[in-house]
Amino acid sequence: MSTTPRSTPRVLVTGASIAGPTLAWGLAKSGFDVTLLERSAEPRETGQNIDVRGLGREVLTRMGVEEAVLANLTGEEGTRFVDESGSAYAVFPKEDGQDGPTAEVEILRGRLASILDDVVPDEVERWFGDFVTGVQQDGAGIDVTLDSGAEHRFDLLIVAEGRSSRTRRLLFADQTELRDFGVSITYGTIDRRPDDVDTWDWYTASRGRVASVRPDNEGTIRASMSFESEPMGFETLPREAQFHILRERYRGAGWQTDRILDGFAARPEEFYTQRMEQVIVSTWSNGRVVLVGDAAWGSGPTGMGTTLALVGAHILTGELAAAPDHPARAFAAYERQMRRYADSAQGLPRGGARLMHPSSSAGVAGIRLGHRVAASRPVRRFFQANLLTSEKHVPVLADYPHLRA
Repeated sequence: MSTTPRSTPRVLVTGASIAGPTLAWGLAKSGFDVTLLERSAEPRETGQNIDVRGLGREVLTRMGVEEAVLANLTGEEGTRFVDESGSAYAVFPKEDGQDGPTAEVEILRGRLASILDDVVPDEVERWFGDFVTGVQQDGAGIDVTLDSGAEHRFDLLIVAEGRSSRTRRLLFADQTELRDFGVSITYGTIDRRPDDVDTWDWYTASRGRVASVRPDNEGTIRASMSFESEPMGFETLPREAQFHILRERYRGAGWQTDRILDGFAARPEEFYTQRMEQVIVSTWSNGRVVLVGDAAWGSGPTGMGTTLALVGAHILTGELAAAPDHPARAFAAYERQMRRYADSAQGLPRGGARLMHPSSSAGVAGIRLGHRVAASRPVRRFFQANLLTSEKHVPVLADYPHLRA
């Protein structure tokens, strides 16, 4: 194991989706020696539609990638709530200057990750197909052991992984609470049909079942199914068992649910599941280790996860660049700016997820009435600004002169 002192801080960033490349870009530009570690064997090019809202747009501009992002939007034209026949009973059109259920910037996760990765400097070392299994830190640095058996020494470890972050579980187990919202979510890609439209169509059925389809810019359709359930380990079952449970659960649900299920089975490599739960970590740093993105504050599909990942990575990078020899000071400044912002944007109202998944026909009628009222012209703007998950307690981004394309 090498312990040779380095003239610049050596940083390991784990996770190469959104926050990871954003960190690698900024840290490398600020003079850090950066290694980007990704558990997957190669860059992930799949994934669902994601939004970039509010302050996230400013980060894209500073990185010089906003034009590329805008050239790769999914083309989603708005959101429609539909009934069993597919008829829309409530519509939220996409509006310039407004981020409703469909944001101004809707892009596939894999496409955004690729755009961000393209601007990461060549001197950043990339390691794929490996992950952290052991960490020992002292006053001078961190010794990291990987699953491959390799051992390395770094000055800092930044965990930019997903909501179920393995490294967070390894290092922050006692500081982490998982708040379960009582819903399982499945995602996948299905074939596009000639009669498909370019809106996000959302269908609510009884027995706690929801399904949706939305367009992409690759000639396919991205679909999801979510259902009310107690924690039962569904997300860890073999894929065939998950398909069987889904077919039983959605039997007779109507609308396009059979089509979605068939599509999932036809593209099993793009099918994945999540439990809707919020990650609450009492402190985001421990010595020379710090969490950012969903590893620190992730929850269900609130529409703000990508924005928070971009902003959090940008602020953390800027604060580290301002105090490279004092990581604890930088970590504290980052958490001070991000904590209320992340908490307000990622926290669903208690019972909100179950309310979206009504069990009875009367509950379905009630939520459809709510959709109609929220989509009406007098109420829609208020709903989007105050009830829909959006930015609150927004930090003021410092100038961070190094963090410009």
